[in-house]
Amino acid sequence: MESRDKKMTRSFKTDFETREEPDGKKSISGYFAVFNSETELWPGAYEEISPEAFDSTLSGDVRALINHDTRLVLGRTKAGTLSLKTDSRGLWGDITINENDSDAMNLYERVKRGDVDQCSFGFEILKEEADWREDGTVKWTLREVNLFEVSPCTFPAYEDTGIQARHKELDQHNERLAEQWRHKQTEILKGGIK
Repeated sequence: MESRDKKMTRSFKTDFETREEPDGKKSISGYFAVFNSETELWPGAYEEISPEAFDSTLSGDVRALINHDTRLVLGRTKAGTLSLKTDSRGLWGDITINENDSDAMNLYERVKRGDVDQCSFGFEILKEEADWREDGTVKWTLREVNLFEVSPCTFPAYEDTGIQARHKELDQHNERLAEQWRHKQTEILKGGIK
């Protein structure tokens, strides 16, 4: 099985909201992940996030980045400029925009216009379940993750090493099934299994 200590990203379209408070404070908020929603990674391979997946990680130091770029930090939980919480729908976040940061203001305006309406989150898997279905498909359910960052994105990064790791895991599973079948056929030919 592929190591789960690699950073992965998952992405989807969201309904970001921009707000400007009476005091002039600007923010971007929306869902960065949705629970109990089966996502197709590629034909025959699915993933779902369970409601408890973020429970142990929200007290950590998580960053909000622009397009996963570590040079473009929008907010941070430790600094109080990013707040994250879960509800029955998913992982919701609110990013306080630094008006002195031109990158942050540019993103704020792009979200406001609807030019940027997708997001991703970066994480590592701590606990998951795999459901290898009779029809040859598989569904992974993420039960616990270590969240590193959330990112409003122009083009979310979905084709990454995490997806490649999933492909490798599926290939290994299929190879094990084929090996078991070959072993059983050999035993049948030898007269060892009736």
